[in-house]
Amino acid sequence: MTNTDRIWTAALIVVGDEILSGRTQDKNIAQVAAWLGVQGIRLREVRVVPDVMDAIVEAVNTLRARNDYLFTTGGIGPTHDDITVDAVAQALGVPVVIHPRARAILEAYYETRGGLNDARLRMARVPDGADLIENRVSGAPGIRAGNVFLMAGVPSITAQMLDGLTGKLEGGLPVISHTVGCWVAESEIAVMLGDTEKRFAGVQIGSYPFFREGRTGANFVIRSVDADVLLACAQDLSAQLAAIGREPVDGGI
Repeated sequence: MTNTDRIWTAALIVVGDEILSGRTQDKNIAQVAAWLGVQGIRLREVRVVPDVMDAIVEAVNTLRARNDYLFTTGGIGPTHDDITVDAVAQALGVPVVIHPRARAILEAYYETRGGLNDARLRMARVPDGADLIENRVSGAPGIRAGNVFLMAGVPSITAQMLDGLTGKLEGGLPVISHTVGCWVAESEIAVMLGDTEKRFAGVQIGSYPFFREGRTGANFVIRSVDADVLLACAQDLSAQLAAIGREPVDGGI
């Protein structure tokens, strides 16, 4: 297996009582998943946890062990309930320290914004030995501790941190996709889909049914890292649908 053939995986922990209560709708899962896909890394699992130390520690230790990378969003701000840094440090078995470069960044950022107080200084705290992830929006940096990446809960800030990481993580080939739609019940062609997927190495076919205009249909999303295999599979599936009198719609319905 070459390095690009290897499947690199990641997990995401979304930290925050506000997500679990429904007060805030998470937008980071989709953007982290999309960014990882471009880096050639598969987002394999997502866990939403409360602002509770034991819950975060358990999730960090479980997910970092079975994935190449672990990302967290939320809980790295200036308030008392922002405990993600402490939880990750506990999971890694290291103390929490003030990162000198993070402190300098925050001092410069808050120089004309009222100065660096104790609450703001909390955002310079990192697990001992960690590196920083650039944040051009609000000054406070993200954190990389081993294979764990701590990012903000605010999606626009997370996006900036992801941009700072672009091209810096080892991954495989990015996953690409092609959609074929059809007015057909997915149960009618379930065997066809399974057999088609088996014939094309490395291909995954996802079926997404819907009911519109009084009719049942489905979009079939074919995913692969190989553009030629992807196209061949899409053409093969389309031909099979046409053969049973079901008109395929390239690009989906």
